[in-house]
Amino acid sequence: MATDEEQIRTLIERWVSAIQLRDLAAVLADHADDIVMFDVPPPHQGVRGIDAYRESWPPFFRWLATGAFFEIESLEVIAGDDVAFAYALLRCGSATSFAENPDTRLRLTLGLRKQDGRWIVTHEHHSFALTETTSEDPAQRLDTATAEQEIRRLHQDLFDATAAKDLDRLTAPIADDIVSYEHQQPLQYVGLDAVREVCRAGLDAAGTGTVNWAVPDLRIVVDGDLAVAWGLNHVQLKPADATPSDSWSRGTRVFQRQGGAWRMVHQHLSWPSGPATDDTGTDPGRV
Repeated sequence: MATDEEQIRTLIERWVSAIQLRDLAAVLADHADDIVMFDVPPPHQGVRGIDAYRESWPPFFRWLATGAFFEIESLEVIAGDDVAFAYALLRCGSATSFAENPDTRLRLTLGLRKQDGRWIVTHEHHSFALTETTSEDPAQRLDTATAEQEIRRLHQDLFDATAAKDLDRLTAPIADDIVSYEHQQPLQYVGLDAVREVCRAGLDAAGTGTVNWAVPDLRIVVDGDLAVAWGLNHVQLKPADATPSDSWSRGTRVFQRQGGAWRMVHQHLSWPSGPATDDTGTDPGRV
C-alpha cells in the first residue's frame, strides 16, 4: 500500500496534469468545499470556497491554451497522521517570459487533511518572487508572466461583456482620461464618457440580436506598471432585423496599473486604407 507521502505526491501530480489538460472537473477533485487559495492575482483576501475556486480556473486555462507552461520542477511532501503539507517549484510562464527571465518559478504550498480515509487539499498558496524593488506597495508589483495573465483575463472579460451587451462591465477598465483613436471621426476621443458612447453605439447596433468580439492573435508585452496589447479585432454582428456583418480591424491598447488594477489609457483602432480609393471600410458593427 502506498504511503501517505506517496498518495499526496500522486494527488498533486494528477492535479498538475489536469491543469495542463484544462480538465476542470479533475482540477477540482480532491479539494475541500471550504478551500482557501491565496493566488498570485487579486483578490488579496484569497479565493474562498469551492465555487470561487472553480471560477478562477477558466481564465488561466485560456492563458495556457496560448502555449504557456505549467510544470513541476521540484516537489516535497511532509505528512502526519491527519494533516500534511507540500511545497513545490513550477515552471509557469510563457515562452516570451522565460526568454526574458529563465529562472522565474512559481512557488506553491499546499495544505491537506485526511477526510474519510483520503487526502484532500484545503489550502493553496501561489506566488512569484519579486524581481525588483520599489517604494510602492509590493503587492502591486507582480511578475511579468502573471501580469500578462491578468491582461489576458481582462481581455476575456471585455469579450464576455460584449457578448452580454453589458456596457458598464465593458467600460469598467477604461481610464477616466483615456485617449482613443477610433475607426470613425473625430481624430480622437478623449475621456471615458466619449469612449463609452462609442461602445454604446456598437452594442446598440446589435439590437435584440447578438454581437461578439475577439482578438484571436492577442499579443502582450508588460514592463512594470505598463502593458501593451495588440492584435486583429474580429467583430461579428447579427442584428435580429438587419444583415449580419463580420469584420476585422487592427487594434492596439495600452494599459497602466493604477491603484493595483489595470486601466486602459490609450486605444488605437484602424482599418487599412487604400491609397487610391481612401477606403476606410467603415463598419457599424464596431464595439
